[in-house]
Amino acid sequence: MRLLPFSFLMYLVCYVDRANLSFANLRMSMDLGFSDRVYGLGAGVFFVGYILFEIPGAVIVERWSARKWIARIMLTWGLVTILTGFIKSAPQFYAARFFLGVAEASFFPGMIVYLSHWFRASDRAKAVASFYCAVPAASVVGSLLASWLLSVTWSGIAGWRWIFIAEGIPPVVLGVIALFYLTDYPQQAGWLPEDERGRICQEMEAELRAKKKACQYTIWQACSQVLLLIFPYFLALIGAQATVFWIPTSGLPAPQVSLLGALPGIVGVACMLVNGWHSDKSGERRWHTAMPLLCAGVIYFLVALTHGVPLAMALLILGGGCMFAYYPVFWAMPTMFLSESAAAACFGLINSVGHIGRVHRSHCRRLPQ
Repeated sequence: MRLLPFSFLMYLVCYVDRANLSFANLRMSMDLGFSDRVYGLGAGVFFVGYILFEIPGAVIVERWSARKWIARIMLTWGLVTILTGFIKSAPQFYAARFFLGVAEASFFPGMIVYLSHWFRASDRAKAVASFYCAVPAASVVGSLLASWLLSVTWSGIAGWRWIFIAEGIPPVVLGVIALFYLTDYPQQAGWLPEDERGRICQEMEAELRAKKKACQYTIWQACSQVLLLIFPYFLALIGAQATVFWIPTSGLPAPQVSLLGALPGIVGVACMLVNGWHSDKSGERRWHTAMPLLCAGVIYFLVALTHGVPLAMALLILGGGCMFAYYPVFWAMPTMFLSESAAAACFGLINSVGHIGRVHRSHCRRLPQ
């Protein structure tokens, strides 16, 4: 109750800031004279900076302090987001997106590492689902907030600029709070009763000892396991971008697009919580990861065969819900065979290589309507 709501709030703000470009672009490209190519390149440049610093940051969380590193991440990405609201040219747009990626890098794998310090394996998918629900929730919050901000013009500043300015302030505030609110490890939690603190520490230490005793992987075996996780994650993120960056390019009116962007999130929250809960209850991970991906893939394939925006939008919403259900169980899997710094590096590696899929997808020009 202390950690998960605040973790959820931080990631919600993170993903609102990451996806706000798609809604700002409903006006931005027209005002600044950007082509689809410029917009796609700017969306992809974010992930270049993001990928470069993903693994080092995740290891820093494990070796140094999650609390301090996460606070640093939030402060810097909030400031860069605010500055993005003042861009006037394509080079400035590219630079802002690149440095936003650098600033935000390692937040997600760092938070997964952080949750692994507090939640045992049998509760981890539920914990990750509670945290990851921020992604679909952000699509709801971000869509509604963007719909309102696009319609305002305060102090002669266009609404799309206010999207960046207004949405850059919360991470700065949360970064300061995180520095004092978060606790790195259970043994440091003075806010827990001593018996609860001791029980958590004992369970986590026993799990770590059992894992090291049971999972004596060679370097090659560990690498092969990680590669088996990287490949589907890479392909999944290519498909996931359909609902993040390209629903806003459907050609529908801006308020209607913003509301449509919220619907995959509403479906996704329910799917993530149910799938994560059932995976922990049954102790099964592989099928709970594979089936949502299979369903999402089939649905996205059907999108390519549809004619007409309404049916395509309905399929994208359903596919987005299935896609979200996959994530919490997937991110509980690396800790089944890796721990400590190895797990941290694994989280960073999977996330960084997987996000190359986002770079690829952001460069794909949309098909003629």
